[in-house]
Amino acid sequence: MEAKQKRARGRPRAFNDQSENKTVRSLDRGIAILAALSEGDGISLTELAERAREPVSTVYRALSTLQNHEVVEFEETSQLWFIGAGAFRIGSVFLKRTNILERSRPVMQALMRDTGETANLGIERGDRVLFISQAESRQTIRAFFPPGTRNLMHASGIGKALLAAFSQEQVERIVREQGLERFTDTTITDPEDLYRELETVRRKGFSVDNEERTEGMRCIASVIYDANGDPVAGISISGPSFRIPVNATNPLGERVKTAAGEISKNMGG
Repeated sequence: MEAKQKRARGRPRAFNDQSENKTVRSLDRGIAILAALSEGDGISLTELAERAREPVSTVYRALSTLQNHEVVEFEETSQLWFIGAGAFRIGSVFLKRTNILERSRPVMQALMRDTGETANLGIERGDRVLFISQAESRQTIRAFFPPGTRNLMHASGIGKALLAAFSQEQVERIVREQGLERFTDTTITDPEDLYRELETVRRKGFSVDNEERTEGMRCIASVIYDANGDPVAGISISGPSFRIPVNATNPLGERVKTAAGEISKNMGG
């Protein structure tokens, strides 16, 4: 009888520590440069070096290496650097780890058609909201959160919907570590005010971003649960406040909550 083959470990036994010795500094710098590049739609070498706080020569070597793998692209005419197709191929593997995109897409399209506003799908990553999909409104003036956009949770409809489903200990940790940055006059910046807001979200089953991230834009969101009953994502609609007045947030909130329930059901939640 053949002996059962052991599965290879994901990391060497000697690397269980959390010290900086286990990191590859050049790779660490390369990822930081790539992150800085992703914040803009085309950026010059000089500006990228300033953002990354690295010498121009270091940034250029990193970009040249990434370009060899199509992770970044250089446009000769504008002399600007861009995120490349290779980065998309790598990033798309992350999305394949969950079937939430497949399960949510028809619901998002229906929600967009019913409300006339952009429907968004987001998950929590690194104590922030990471937008992973969008069904864009056909309206001339509309909200736009391209996949990969990250927002602080306290100033996001999806973020507040997820926070309301998290334990109090987890919420307090996120508030302590991420802070409550002010973006507009209506941003919640006091922890106690946020905790009271989350109680309202739990009672209603949906959250409202009342121009808390961007003036003139409102967002209504509800949480999505998986088969284990864990909050794994949020769905929202977002649009200009003149099309989503305060007196429309409750009926629209019920529609968003229904959409979240449909996706949860599709996932066995």
